[in-house]
Amino acid sequence: MQASEGMRRFDLSGRVVWVTGASRGIGAALAVALARGGASLVLGARRIEDLDETARAVAAAGAAVLPVALDVTKTASIEGSVRRATERFGRLDVLVNNAGIEEVRPSFDVDEELWDRILDTNLKGAFFAAQAAGRAMRAGGGGSIVNIASLTSMVGVPTAVPYGSSKSGLLGMTRALAAEWAPFGIRVNAIAPGYFRTSMTDTFYESGDWQERMLGRIPMNRFGELDDLAGAAQFLASDASAYMTGQCIAIDGGFLASI
Repeated sequence: MQASEGMRRFDLSGRVVWVTGASRGIGAALAVALARGGASLVLGARRIEDLDETARAVAAAGAAVLPVALDVTKTASIEGSVRRATERFGRLDVLVNNAGIEEVRPSFDVDEELWDRILDTNLKGAFFAAQAAGRAMRAGGGGSIVNIASLTSMVGVPTAVPYGSSKSGLLGMTRALAAEWAPFGIRVNAIAPGYFRTSMTDTFYESGDWQERMLGRIPMNRFGELDDLAGAAQFLASDASAYMTGQCIAIDGGFLASI
């Protein structure tokens, strides 16, 4: 295979990508990266006005963009987003299942409200977003779902029990859907980011002691930059990963390999 032919397999031109939780952090960064890869973007967030900055960045990358109000805890909102995407673009090829929340709390202090809020967003919401997107992909002949998992999908983190439970479930869901939907040409994979500073994780990074301890556990001796996630996302969204499903790529500076 010529080098140019290999690079074309990463091209997302003509693809329609739906990114949930696209207003900030990982979701916003991946939306812009996939736009630069040639895709058209459907951006979802609870408040449509929160998508303005991401939408401008996507448009600046030369991509068509459709912002939609999306609450992943409500199936009607999910289905409405997919309907608007297919009405606008005629298809849906990729879902980046990114919407998520986290709240650190000792497990003895976790109440039902916190448990339900995290699980409803991170796991239930992710499943029904995948289901709605999967139906559109099945009708269109296939597609790719990229779930945003976590290191807590694979290791236990104190004071993050609801979050870790949701992300462990997301990894199980990734594998089960991959096995079930392969006959429809739908691939389901996951990315597990390591330690990346975003608005959701900012509270950790306020502690210099915490940063020093964490860096001591990361062989590459640095925290992740959002651009570090872009290549894996484009790989999983594109034909370059056509024979890959049910897998999880950890982007963690070697953290998991060293424990």
